[in-house]
Amino acid sequence: MLPVRSIWNGAISFGLVSIPIKLVNATESHSVSFRQVHLEDGGRIRYRKVCELEDREVTQGEIGKAYEDADGTMIPITDEDLASLPIPTAKTIEIEGFVPAESVDPLQVDAAYYLAANGVPAAKPYTLLREALKRSGKVAICKFALRGRERLGMLRVVDDVLAMHGLLWPDEIRTTEGVAPDAGVTVRDKELDLADALMDTLGEVDLESLHDDYREAVEELIAAKASGEEPPSAPMPAAEGKVLDLMAALEKSVRDAKESRGESVEAEADVTHLASRPTPKQSSGKKSTASTRKTAASPKKSTAKTTQPAKKTATKQQTPRKTTTAKSTTTKSTATKKTATAKTPAKKTPAKKTTARKRSA
Repeated sequence: MLPVRSIWNGAISFGLVSIPIKLVNATESHSVSFRQVHLEDGGRIRYRKVCELEDREVTQGEIGKAYEDADGTMIPITDEDLASLPIPTAKTIEIEGFVPAESVDPLQVDAAYYLAANGVPAAKPYTLLREALKRSGKVAICKFALRGRERLGMLRVVDDVLAMHGLLWPDEIRTTEGVAPDAGVTVRDKELDLADALMDTLGEVDLESLHDDYREAVEELIAAKASGEEPPSAPMPAAEGKVLDLMAALEKSVRDAKESRGESVEAEADVTHLASRPTPKQSSGKKSTASTRKTAASPKKSTAKTTQPAKKTATKQQTPRKTTTAKSTTTKSTATKKTATAKTPAKKTPAKKTTARKRSA
């Protein structure tokens, strides 16, 4: 027995096979609901249904449906009128065909329902459709009527139960025109590297472990006020300056994510290094340039290293020679000076002859 009541009774039409089913809600809301009250005395604020013509409150049994025409005319529509519509989906879920589950756009997925077999005779065809869907790996696309309109649906298997997701009609999905940012925005490879590192750090998430923190905080607030205690105060947010640099924001996000998981942040130097890691296009150019510079510079370094010892050896070996040469040179220059001093007239005469010979030549 299902713990919830059915909201629709009908049948699944699978070719010539009819499967009586009951439709029940597959989801439930756990959000905390509030009442409107009068602030002065705490009295409940209620909405009363009043007839405009008679100016009096009416009961639920006196209320029906009507369509308001463009000129304000009310056209009454009864439940019998809707039930007698000439469409097969009034009380039947009509299977139109089967498609791969990934071909259904998640934007179309709406409310979810469980389909329960209605009676013993429905068990066999119900199981047949369920096992056929399991083996095919596909989902069934169907049409059904609920709450006054025809809807699109998708049948799939959840555990051992047939589940139906209401789908929006394709023309109910708005286009993305005007929603995306300007086309001129570009993202660098370094920023993508850090975004990838952040995604890897955050890792996967177990959906079963997630819960509604806001609802729990509201329940604690209500419990505290009901018992006359001081409501819990919200923690003061950490005062941080605005991070205007996207790279800095990504790096900090990776560090924070690692700290929250108890991982070492020292290893995050590798993540920061990603910011300085060149892109594939940049690396090829820089590497070739750097290698060219290294190649061009390597002969100079090797020559300098081999030349320096040779210079030192030559200096050591030539030191005595330089001293001797210097002395001999000094002696010769002194002798020359003395000779020049003694033979000054003799030198002038040959010089003139030599000059004359050169000119004649």
